[in-house]
Amino acid sequence: MTWALLPLLAQATAAPPLNTSMLVVLGIILVALVFFVTEWLPIDITAIGVMVLVMLLEPWTQVSPAEGISGFASTATITVLAMFIISEGVRRTGVLQMIGNKIVEWTGTNPGKQFAAVIGLSGSTAGFVNNTPVVAMMIPIVINIARKTKTSPSKLLMPVSFAAMMGGMLTLIGTSTNILASDVADRLLGHPFSMFEFTGLGALVLVAGCLYLFFVGRHLLPERIKPEEDLTEEFELGGYLTEVVVREDSVLRGNTVGETLRTLDLDVDVVQMTRNGEAFPAPIANKQFRAGDVLLLRTNRDTLLTLLDAQGLDPVVTTRITEEDIDIEEKGEVLIEVVLLSDNPILGETLQSLNFAQRYDGLVLAIRRRGELLYDRIDEVPLQGGDTLLVQASPQAVRRFNNNRTFVVIQEREETNFRTDKIYVALGIVAVVVGLAAFNVVPILLAALLGVLATVATGCVRPNEVYPAVDWSVIFLLAGVIPLGVALERSGGAAYLAHYMAEVATMLPPFGILLLFYLFTSLLTQVVSNNASVILMIPVAVEAAELAGADPFSFVLVVTFAASTALMTPVGYQTNLMVYGPGGYRFTDFFRVGAPLQAVLALVTCGGILWIWGV
Repeated sequence: MTWALLPLLAQATAAPPLNTSMLVVLGIILVALVFFVTEWLPIDITAIGVMVLVMLLEPWTQVSPAEGISGFASTATITVLAMFIISEGVRRTGVLQMIGNKIVEWTGTNPGKQFAAVIGLSGSTAGFVNNTPVVAMMIPIVINIARKTKTSPSKLLMPVSFAAMMGGMLTLIGTSTNILASDVADRLLGHPFSMFEFTGLGALVLVAGCLYLFFVGRHLLPERIKPEEDLTEEFELGGYLTEVVVREDSVLRGNTVGETLRTLDLDVDVVQMTRNGEAFPAPIANKQFRAGDVLLLRTNRDTLLTLLDAQGLDPVVTTRITEEDIDIEEKGEVLIEVVLLSDNPILGETLQSLNFAQRYDGLVLAIRRRGELLYDRIDEVPLQGGDTLLVQASPQAVRRFNNNRTFVVIQEREETNFRTDKIYVALGIVAVVVGLAAFNVVPILLAALLGVLATVATGCVRPNEVYPAVDWSVIFLLAGVIPLGVALERSGGAAYLAHYMAEVATMLPPFGILLLFYLFTSLLTQVVSNNASVILMIPVAVEAAELAGADPFSFVLVVTFAASTALMTPVGYQTNLMVYGPGGYRFTDFFRVGAPLQAVLALVTCGGILWIWGV
């Protein structure tokens, strides 16, 4: 059917009547969107709530309890779960860290070479290792490159996230959204994605995006964090770290540190106690104060004056406190930055409610959030995804943070417990999984599960590391929203929405219709999960394509690409949130750099689909 006949078709095809089933399902979607946008509950909990609601309202949603929980057994859900474990095997080899060191050697202090190297590494790797763990691995690499070359990390981290998002569109396994979209396309069209189905379009998008970032984007990036070698300077702790000495007449003598801090109820932490030349780092709650003890305190000026007057303390005349004063080599104590990912279980808690110092064996000195540094009463600040904590940590604490994938650890000294002897094994497993699926030897689900067994059997990931390797919030999100897509389709809601979008499309050429779906999906994805966007938009896009006599597969592709490149807000995609704190960015920085890139990708994606597949 030609596009010239589309207006006649739209007039001849009446919109399906709005019925109770449609209203119920559209109401559930509206409630879900409100919860996704406001984040009153974590998105995975919202998704499970949606799943339960869809099953409870079966007479209208037409989704039975057995179908409602089918998301847990979905090919997409299990494949994504398996790819998290395989990606963890690659992460633990330290291969990207080794490449990062080579980048420093190759680029030197040339900012152009640096920029090209990090976005090239991030973008190309994300096609074969899920883009979320790629960015988690890239953050400490980029921070260390920035420090060694005296470059602001703000100039590199956002481009790394953007490049990883675009690189994730090179193959089926680059992002969980691709795998989910493939599952939906299989259900609606009987046409799942093959491994390299859209690699040509993905490469076009990646090249265009990287060219924009190199020639335009990097000049729009702010320098939020000044290039500093010392973390105390980077976090501007000069006014919050002070050394004092305990006098002979001090009322603190004989009291323990923990009891005293609880009794005083002041905004102060004892970062370190030095006695007879030996330093004792926090946490030291059970240690008693003695005359002559030198205390390194984290507090503000007003609180310090209160302590000096009332507790019998004298200030120590010294030069500024630096990172070397806090690092205690013989005890392995170091200053590190720890980024909280959006699925970290401690979000919403405070350092005080967590008893953070004792639980993690590390003392938080400052928090960086949305470009601002927090110092005062930080024990009472609810933690948020993307927060960067400056932590004085013991060796045990560093290992604990490194082994937990919901934290990203940034430290000057590189992790030494990588399984470098497994590099070729881990990369070989990824290659075999890709090959088996690409040549249709076995389905992608079976190839991924075989990859998991091989990853564990070869020791790339140990059995006790399998469950922590999985981003369970993504798994529950997928399982929760899949039945919502089924309900939207069965209730007629998808057909109802598609009819009105098709009416708008009568005024547009084929390229304009693709562009309409791209823009609508990308805007939706800025505020809700990319996976939720795919579930909601693909059924509508397929119905609209069929109404227009167009190729539904092209519409599935445009929705998939739009949902996987949320560039204008830090909350649109997890990788943006991951770099938000370490880069010291503000919310508007993403719009300044990402909005023009979003426009470029909209034109390139829609043009590429029109050229390769047609409409």
